[in-house]
Amino acid sequence: MTPTAALAVLAAGVAAGMTACAPLPPPVTTPQRTTEGPASTRRPFTPVDGDRWLGQGICYGPHRDGQRPGGPGPTRAQLREDLELLRGRWSVLRVYGSDGPTPELLDLIAAERLPFKVLVGAWIAPEPDAAAREANRAQVEGAARLANQYPALVLAVVVGNETQVSWSDHRTPPELLIGWLREARRLTAAPVTTADDFAYWVVPGSEVVASEIDLLINHVHPLWNGISLAGALEFTQRKVAEVSARHPGLPQLLGETGWATRKAPVGDQATLIKGVPDTESQAAFLRDFSAWAARERLPYTWFEAFDENWKGGPHPDEVEKHWGLFRADRTPKAAAAVSP
Repeated sequence: MTPTAALAVLAAGVAAGMTACAPLPPPVTTPQRTTEGPASTRRPFTPVDGDRWLGQGICYGPHRDGQRPGGPGPTRAQLREDLELLRGRWSVLRVYGSDGPTPELLDLIAAERLPFKVLVGAWIAPEPDAAAREANRAQVEGAARLANQYPALVLAVVVGNETQVSWSDHRTPPELLIGWLREARRLTAAPVTTADDFAYWVVPGSEVVASEIDLLINHVHPLWNGISLAGALEFTQRKVAEVSARHPGLPQLLGETGWATRKAPVGDQATLIKGVPDTESQAAFLRDFSAWAARERLPYTWFEAFDENWKGGPHPDEVEKHWGLFRADRTPKAAAAVSP
């Protein structure tokens, strides 16, 4: 997720209702490897279901036109319609927060025995005041509660999304993130992790967070990095390898990669994006990427399932609105027919 989308989700998350609960211990003040982290007690991340590999996942934002985080949300029937479009092609859904429609989504999957596992997010942001800390608390406790309620469905709890990379608009001190990672590990037996851009995971010092997690979730967006379609797969492969070299022995899941289908002629997207954002390029990149990931047995969650017109600025071609394999009205793009 890029900074524009992250800001919108952050604002919505803070506006959402808070959950009253007992006080948490203060966050750690020194980010360092300690026995509290999982370095010696790492929980296994096993993206399999019997003999079925669960490496083919997709990022899922369920909000349709007129809906948004913190505002009107999808009905259970609309969630079911989305899952019917995704079943048979995708084994794992990644959601970014534990509030809103997420509890309903997991209840639906469990009740109807739908063939999905879920990576449940807990949105983390800076804590300038008590309300912001309560919002983080509600996210972490909500994610842990869902992991405990649906242990057969939740593959991992993802605490924080792009909170450490330098360009993040919700950049969070590492000690604050580590405190919430440890709290999530205290509250649930599920694997616990955080997600960030490769630009953070490759820098010296990222080990301080990596030592606290059970697996590493990496984001690589060739389009945002000025890469053309011809170089997109090689760029992605190289960044995955660089992150693995920086953190040897830590399982990696590629939590975001994708290709947008439109961009606006304004702002960072107009200057940073050099590749052609169209439906044909999206389908071609998905085809090449998913074939490589399957050969390498690299688990991933493709970004993303559906266009989300609530994101980004008012321009209809705003790039943040156009990463889906399906349009916001659920009509398919060419990539929707690609078998991952």
